[in-house]
Amino acid sequence: MNNNEACAEYFRGNSAYRRCFSEFEKKWKTYGKVTGIITLKNTSEEERRAIGGILGKTFYENTIRFPFAEFEKGLQYTKFAPVDFEQVLEAYFGRKTLTTQERQKEAERGKADFFETVESYLTECKGPDSIAVSWLQDMFSQKKYGYQTVIREYGRDREKTEKLLKTVGKAILLLEDIRETEEEYPLAVFSAEVSGNPHYFDQGTTGGQLLVHGMCYATEEDYPANAHQWRELLLSNGIVPDNISSIVHIYGLRLQVDGDWHPAYDAFCRRQEPCAVTMENLQELTAVHPTGDRVYIVENEMVFSYLLKHLEQRNVTLLCTSGQLRSAAVKLIPFLLNSGADIYYSGDIDPDGIRIADRLWRKYGDRIHVWRMSEEDYAKSLSEEEIGKISMKKLDAVENPVLRETAREVRKKKKAGYQENILKDLLEDMNRLGTTVMVVTHNNEIVNQMQKRVVTLHEGVIISDQIQGGYVQ
Repeated sequence: MNNNEACAEYFRGNSAYRRCFSEFEKKWKTYGKVTGIITLKNTSEEERRAIGGILGKTFYENTIRFPFAEFEKGLQYTKFAPVDFEQVLEAYFGRKTLTTQERQKEAERGKADFFETVESYLTECKGPDSIAVSWLQDMFSQKKYGYQTVIREYGRDREKTEKLLKTVGKAILLLEDIRETEEEYPLAVFSAEVSGNPHYFDQGTTGGQLLVHGMCYATEEDYPANAHQWRELLLSNGIVPDNISSIVHIYGLRLQVDGDWHPAYDAFCRRQEPCAVTMENLQELTAVHPTGDRVYIVENEMVFSYLLKHLEQRNVTLLCTSGQLRSAAVKLIPFLLNSGADIYYSGDIDPDGIRIADRLWRKYGDRIHVWRMSEEDYAKSLSEEEIGKISMKKLDAVENPVLRETAREVRKKKKAGYQENILKDLLEDMNRLGTTVMVVTHNNEIVNQMQKRVVTLHEGVIISDQIQGGYVQ
């Protein structure tokens, strides 16, 4: 045992020096060395006598103060001399005495190792170019996108936080796949599939908060400020919080349930008023009947309201998806096509709007007409809103010929086009194309040949109303 170790053992074995050495350590962590004035309050007689013995002083007051330099000098007159006080401290505490700066560096290395561990896991799951890996990398480098939440949990339990971040990363990877389809996941089902717990991503949970950060990063959206914005964010990512959150607004559309026309929606049609339909309302849907042979679908509520207000004739069918195609809209589209109607879809001319239109076209073919989303329409609808790099990647898989050309222009200009800027063009199209022709005839050949909606009257009373009917004898 050398002098420094012997000195440390002596002080460690005498409780009267315990508080004194605790103050020495604080000084070292702060300044990288022990320096300045040491202050001890409410000291005992034993402490005052022990410290005074090193300093060659007598203390009478309960609060004692002394320069550290005097204490270190006093050690050189003890049996342990000569001593290196830094080594005495390290021997006393049984560890290397780190400065505040050194501790910070060590902590940063620990955090970096933590994030690298999670990054390696997510890279193994889906490669280094996934949105989940990008989110994690930018979270660590920019200290954003949920960083504070992760660090808070990391400080409590590194192991649990690693599991948490891997689980959320898996969820973001799954969302990548969901966004490439038209399917929606109930939140509870999504949570259970990813974590085994149907409530893991509920609003207010740590997992739910981090998932929202990841969604915002992927879609370049602001963090939701309230429950409504939270629901909208989830829906735009294909996650349905409940059956009433998925809504489509309709006008001029009759709904059939179990062979009968739904009286509520019939009433809206008769009154020529729009209404909102939820996924819950559509659970038992068996058929629909649009007004006319064209169905117009727009992305934005304001556009929907404007068109309804300014239409020259009201015999049209108009739907509003309020952004991404929700499950309610997705459920209606096959029924609309089965009715014999063609669908005209118009959305914002940005990566999301283009991708929605392209998916519809790819799934249903040329009965989905891309409406007012050409290069020329993009030029008219152009805004000053910049499109981010992440969103721009959504244009890579566009297949529709018209949309592909539009996407090329969007890549050049890097700015979004909005429906609100081409309202008059949309309205003109509907006024020009949206007329319904009513044919009143007793000629059964004409009726059977047309194969359209057939309303049969007898003595002024409707006795039959068929979506695609024939002549009733």
